[in-house]
Amino acid sequence: MTAGTPEPVVNVRIQTQDFDISSEIDALTRDRADIGAVVSFTGLCRDEGGRLSALELEHYPGMAERAIRTIADEAVKRFALTGITAIHRHGAIPPGGNIVLVVATAPHRQAAFDGASFLMDYLKTDAPFWKKEHLKAGGTGEWVSAKDADDKAKARWRRT
Repeated sequence: MTAGTPEPVVNVRIQTQDFDISSEIDALTRDRADIGAVVSFTGLCRDEGGRLSALELEHYPGMAERAIRTIADEAVKRFALTGITAIHRHGAIPPGGNIVLVVATAPHRQAAFDGASFLMDYLKTDAPFWKKEHLKAGGTGEWVSAKDADDKAKARWRRT
């Protein structure tokens, strides 16, 4: 950091309650004249063809926050971000409900886009969360498996 430049802000939370996207963006940008770009991603619970009543997300408290914080800190360093927020919900989330929010801020747009994508790709593959479907017809469906496409997306960030 250069003299007079504020330290990057890193916010990582895992919570049951919903989040307000505008408030989270405001928290990263308030009183910051060094930010030229804000990129946000919000992941929602899909309806899965009308068969899902909720998606239940479980995690290891403490472990999940540490894992996400490690990747968020790396994103700040790697892309020279001015700030990053990662919020991941747990518990039963109905279709259309917010699951995850990633907000990255930077002096320039490409860094903000890359930082948000980097963090989201790692959240999908490495964050210790488990998802179980709850069906409208009653009962539960399967535990949701990781997707090969998520591993391929993460692979693009490997350093050579």
